[in-house]
Amino acid sequence: MIDGTYFNNKVCLVLYRDNNIKATQLYRLTDREWFDEICEDLENLLSLGIKIESVTCDGLSNIIKAVRKICPEAIIQRCVVHIQRECLIWLSRNPQSQAGKDLRYLVGQIHLIRNRTVWGYWVVDLIHWYEKYQNFINQKSYYEPTGRYWYTHKMLRRAFIHIKRALPDMFHYLDNPDIPKSTNGLESFFGHLKQNIAIHRGLSKEHYKNYIKWYLFFKSNE
Repeated sequence: MIDGTYFNNKVCLVLYRDNNIKATQLYRLTDREWFDEICEDLENLLSLGIKIESVTCDGLSNIIKAVRKICPEAIIQRCVVHIQRECLIWLSRNPQSQAGKDLRYLVGQIHLIRNRTVWGYWVVDLIHWYEKYQNFINQKSYYEPTGRYWYTHKMLRRAFIHIKRALPDMFHYLDNPDIPKSTNGLESFFGHLKQNIAIHRGLSKEHYKNYIKWYLFFKSNE
């Protein structure tokens, strides 16, 4: 699993973690999830003799591009929880249109897909949804201040397009149980780290980084 999290003082921790042995294999303290740095990290992992068969990530383009460049044979698994969470935000809790209500229901089923039979029914339902509401999500409205046309139901459309683009990399875990379907393991790890570091307010940026390093060191030795 690969994911990054942000702290105060513009510190970003990028973590590379093996889900099976629950161990951090490499980390980087930086200010952002940069493509060149991720490429370098992946090369360092390979040089250590680690075989990267799959990468589960939140879909950040820099991570995906780096994996495809450095580990072209590795499977990319999109975090289904991130996809579900983002789509539910865009669709809102109470969609006003029937199209939004129907898509929200389908989005709510994503994390329940545990085999290819259920996956097949879900994909068919998604295709039927698109066939039914294709004209609706492609409607455009004229926005006079800019003199341009915009999609009338842009958040609904955004949710569907997000799923459509992620679909080829959403369900590899169904064929290989060793592939984690989400980065929840990392999210939990990050959450615990942030709870601990919040106790030590007022640290300088350098001390902040050192705290994170020591935390990772002790966690790796547990």
